[in-house]
Amino acid sequence: MKITFLGHASLLVELKDHTILVDPFITGNPMVPDTLSIKQLKPDYILLTHAHQDHVLDVEEIAKHSNPKIISNYEIATYFEKKGLRVHPMNHGGSWSFSFGMVKYVQAVHTSSFADGSYGGQPGGFILSAEGKTVYIAGDTALTIDMKLIPMQFSLDLAVLPIGDNFTMGIEDAVLAAGFVECSKILGYHYDTFGYIEIDHKKAKETFQKAGKELNLLAIGESMNI
Repeated sequence: MKITFLGHASLLVELKDHTILVDPFITGNPMVPDTLSIKQLKPDYILLTHAHQDHVLDVEEIAKHSNPKIISNYEIATYFEKKGLRVHPMNHGGSWSFSFGMVKYVQAVHTSSFADGSYGGQPGGFILSAEGKTVYIAGDTALTIDMKLIPMQFSLDLAVLPIGDNFTMGIEDAVLAAGFVECSKILGYHYDTFGYIEIDHKKAKETFQKAGKELNLLAIGESMNI
């Protein structure tokens, strides 16, 4: 499983026979280099954690040239289905076996609405199990005790956690979250894009290291294999 960081909370997950895009926010991200174009992205599936603009901005444009299936909560799925896109609706606690593997929709503590004011349902995160690996994609969330439920069912190879603070967990809470989900390998995201969420990279890595955890901070376009 190869995971590429596309900036902010956008990820590209490449499997042997499928490609999964998470929360595409590329054209509106000032930090994304011109060399990265959404025309390059042709996912088979798109996972959406919630409806905020910085997570769904490029869905429709990408869907025009790749016709992916959108996996999200019922409200978000319905919103895009009405626009003629292919969807698979889910809700908290539910799981489904797709052609690439299993997805479970889990709790996140945040808000969720579309830029046009439409209701975006309740936010969530995903447990993705494929090719013998299991990844927790937390989405935008506060630290929540519900995270302790995850290791009761799954042994994680990677936890993708927001670390930018202000709108989500900050570094200290993310370290606690890593402990809650019992995962020592962390990919940080949702940081630096805006002034509100800028972080000290060196301090962030040192804080995780002191807790016996490995924090990975990828440059936009950089990948890691798990």
